[in-house]
Parts: sequence; C-alpha cells; structure tokens
Amino acid sequence: MPHTLFGSLLSRLAAALFAPHWIPAAFGSLPQVSIITRWFWPFGMLVALIGVSGCASILEGGFNRAEPMRPDRFLLTGSETDVVGAVQVVVARHEDTLADFARRYGLGFDEILAANPDVDPWLPGRGTRVILPTQYVLPNAPREGIVVNLAALRLFYFPTPEDGMQPVVITHPIGIGREGRRTPVGRMRIIEKTEQPTWTPPMSIRRDYAKRGDPLPGVVPPGPDNPLGSHALRLSRPSYLLHGTNKPYGVGMRVSSGCLRLYPEDIERLYEQVPIGTQVNIVNQPYLAGQHGGTVFLQAYPPLSEDAARWQGSLEPLQRAIVRAIGDGASEIDSEIDWDRARDVAEQARAIPVSISPRGPSLEQVIARARRVPPVPPWSVGERGELNPVVEAGAETGLNEESSVTRRWGPPGRRAGS
Repeated sequence: MPHTLFGSLLSRLAAALFAPHWIPAAFGSLPQVSIITRWFWPFGMLVALIGVSGCASILEGGFNRAEPMRPDRFLLTGSETDVVGAVQVVVARHEDTLADFARRYGLGFDEILAANPDVDPWLPGRGTRVILPTQYVLPNAPREGIVVNLAALRLFYFPTPEDGMQPVVITHPIGIGREGRRTPVGRMRIIEKTEQPTWTPPMSIRRDYAKRGDPLPGVVPPGPDNPLGSHALRLSRPSYLLHGTNKPYGVGMRVSSGCLRLYPEDIERLYEQVPIGTQVNIVNQPYLAGQHGGTVFLQAYPPLSEDAARWQGSLEPLQRAIVRAIGDGASEIDSEIDWDRARDVAEQARAIPVSISPRGPSLEQVIARARRVPPVPPWSVGERGELNPVVEAGAETGLNEESSVTRRWGPPGRRAGS
C-alpha cells in the first residue's frame, strides 16, 4: 500500500478517535452504534492496516528500538572504570543468523553463542530475541598497549591519549590457537607491520596438512586464499602474529595454529592505530570481576579446555578474581558478595557482566532492561542503503551451506592457516 494512502488512512482513523463527532466526521454517515463499537472499531482498523501494509515488524519491537551503541570503542571515565559498554538486545528477522549479528555488532561466534544458549545459531527465527553481550569487565592487567584475554577471545587496545583527550579503550573479538597449538601468554611487543602479507607455513603445519591429504605450498601469496588476510602485525615472538583472515567465521573461536586473527575490517583499523613497539600483554582470565556504580560485577567465560581439565571444577580461580576486584577499597563499596550468585554466574558462563551483590540486578533483570536495537546497525549500511559486504557473514563465508557440518563439528578448517 503506498505510504501516502497509508498515512492518509491513519490520519482519518485518528480523527475518528478524537473528533467530537467521531466516526461520521471522518468517514461520512454511518448508523448509530454502541459506545464499545464506537471506540474499538478504529483500533481494529489500525491493526489491520499495519498488517496489510507489511508493517508487522513494528509489532515485533520496532517501537522500542533505541540508537545502537557502537561496540568497539569506549571512553574510560577514570582509573576506576572496570566495566564498559552495555548489554543490547535485537529481534531477529527470518534471514538473520547469530553469525550475522556477531559480525555486525563486533562479537565473536562463541561469545554470542554463550549469551544465547537456547537459540538456534543458524535459524533463530523471525521475532526471536537475541542478546548482544556488548558489555565488558576489563581484564586485570595494566591498561597500556594491547591486552589480549584468551579465555574471553577478545583484544583490548589502550592507546596513549593525546594531551587534553579522555582515554579510551578499543576492543575486538579474536580467534586464538586451538587445543594442542595454544596461543602463549606473556608480554610481547609489535615488531613489524605488513600490508598484503605473504604466508610461509611452518614445516609443522605443512606436515599436519599433508597428513590430511591437503598439502600446502611453501609460500602463499597475498590474495583471497591467504589465511593472514590483508594486514599482519608481528609479535616479538616471531612465530606469532595479529592478522586478518580469509575465514571470518573463525573469529571468536579456537581455530588457529596459535596466532590471533581478527575480522578483516577490525585488523584494517587496528593496523592504522597501533605503532611498532606497542606492548602486547596476553593473559588468560575466564573470570573477570570489577567495580561499577558502587557494586561488584562478575563476567564469566568458559575456561579453556586445558584449564577446565586441570581445575576439575575448582572455584579458586573465581574467588581470586573477586578478591582482586574488591581490593583495598572493600570497606568503601558494597563489598558484600552473594557467593551463590557468583557461582551461578561462573557455571552458566554467559559472557554477560552480572552484579554479585545481594541487592544488585540479576542476569534476568539485566537482560530485561537491555536496550532494543535494530538488526542492522547504521555502521553496517552503505551510502546507497545496501548492507556493507563485511556484515553479510553468512553469504560471504558459506556458513549457511555448511551449517549442518559446522553446528556439530565447528567451521570447516581447510587452510585455516595460522
């Protein structure tokens, strides 16, 4: 139905509701009807017009949509800032997947799966509410250079602020080394930056691929088959890189041979922002506790499989994280901890910060209060109104075609590379 006609009819319905002579004034002579019909008939017509005009999406939460928060850059209001961002919620359309939402809103695949354990990742379904865990407790590490948290599969960059400027933190999801090729922890630095890198697979990786019947060449030139993507930052342990990828669905998962991979659009920006010599501090913290608004928040991720096997369900790492967060200021904050709630948060590992003070909001309350945002944020739309290619993850990577395999065994690993 043309918008002009639809608008005209809505105006006439409004007149029917509020004009002194109600229906006759707007629609001509009609027989006298009861007071119930007089007032509810226009509402029925309004709902019918919305349905006929294809505006059913309004009834799926469109009226409540807020401006989405950019999920990759946050102001640090002071040295005491431990929690940044906010949880957001989106209502899926029939064509959306969790991989689509992850790419559009700067999340990793495992991260969005953890926040939505009851949602089919490939067929969420029209009208399904999808939680976007775009709030973060910062790692327990000095806030300088790049800090990588392996358990969270996430990178945080703390650029040196210019004079008079407020400090910020920039964050991106990452893919890390799979079991058996674990990404090392420790302090390193950026020693080299390369655009359009070539990839020389180490002999150990070439042997692995040869055993699978998929031999690798000695050198892979720049281009769409290069697993390093378009940009690479070499660490002071030269075998390890921060780089892009030709397999974006691996971001936010343990699929590499030890390097740290980013979405193509994220590595392109980070490449320009990070100078040679920048410190890189790689930590492994599945339990992140921090203060915000006078209370203590806990954000939990599943421990890496090697750690889970070694800890055997011990809560000691969780307790240490909480005690560190309280610190010397325990008497000045609401430091009473609900340990049962903390244990629940750790066991569920939903990747969402939750207050662990008895009077703080529960996980369910956090989700209920989350802002409703559109399925496609404005930064994912080009000048002519089309989706930018980088956000069409399902179409770009063939995830939909591989969904039955990926869902059971993980994304296909052909030449996943570094």
